[in-house]
Amino acid sequence: MDVEAVRTFVAVVEAGQFQAAADELGISQQAVSKRIVGLEKSLGVSLLVRTSRGSRLSLDGHVFLPHARKVLAALDQAAQAVRPGSRPLRIDVLNRRVVPAQAVHRFYRSRPDTALDAVALGEQDAGQVARAVLDGDLDASFRALPAEQVPSGIRAERLLDMPLQLLVGPAHPLAGREQVRPADLAGHRIWIPGIRPGTEWELFYRSLSQDFGLSIDAIGPHFGDEALMDALAGSDTLATLVGTDDRYLWPDSYDLRRIPLHEPTPVYPHVLLTRAGHQHPVLSDLRDYLRASGPQVDDEVWVPGWVTH
Repeated sequence: MDVEAVRTFVAVVEAGQFQAAADELGISQQAVSKRIVGLEKSLGVSLLVRTSRGSRLSLDGHVFLPHARKVLAALDQAAQAVRPGSRPLRIDVLNRRVVPAQAVHRFYRSRPDTALDAVALGEQDAGQVARAVLDGDLDASFRALPAEQVPSGIRAERLLDMPLQLLVGPAHPLAGREQVRPADLAGHRIWIPGIRPGTEWELFYRSLSQDFGLSIDAIGPHFGDEALMDALAGSDTLATLVGTDDRYLWPDSYDLRRIPLHEPTPVYPHVLLTRAGHQHPVLSDLRDYLRASGPQVDDEVWVPGWVTH
């Protein structure tokens, strides 16, 4: 059934005349007549009785009219539901504890009426998530995706560079330092459990290790962030790396120390992935917010050479 013919039928009924309906729809009277004839032919009934004064509904037209109006209303509602800004922005924040989640949360708090649907898909690698964005299952995601792996049709923007910090317990040899150079970490064991081979963060930490001669390992099972904090608190050799705004909590008795890295400052480049040309209005607001509120680094910055710029 031709939806425009149904819309024309309802317009004729409400206007009372073919010419008035044509004027309302912005088409010719001949086009209105053609649509009505086509609709009647597809239904096998006459919907309108033509008179010298215009037209009136036939018996079948009276039966069809309320259904036609419901069809048009449903179509209008369906179109409205997917218009940009009519549904929440669905965004992958990677992990609830890390920087993208904190940044999106601050963005939401600055605009509490914003419709957002934040999900954490940290178990999926960057390629899978980029495909989900391209397919429309997600509106956006934060990933450190190598430039050559950005699929056609994806817009990749470095909008959230997060400086790394060293996290150690009070007995660690570097615990008293105000800042540490990445090169100073050579010879110290940096433990980051849970790094999965083939993920973008595994590639990032491998690049960091190679460029500064570090020993970063993921040996042993990852029993959660609380277990990691507990291990750091009781060790004089273990250290880990965290983002400046990553949200980790531990008891005061642990006395863990966050130590900035400088000369240069390694940053983890959270790249915003969206579909090219995607027009959801919240995306524009989020981009502006990230550009205005991102961390400022007063130091030379290090990122892997493969990062999207």
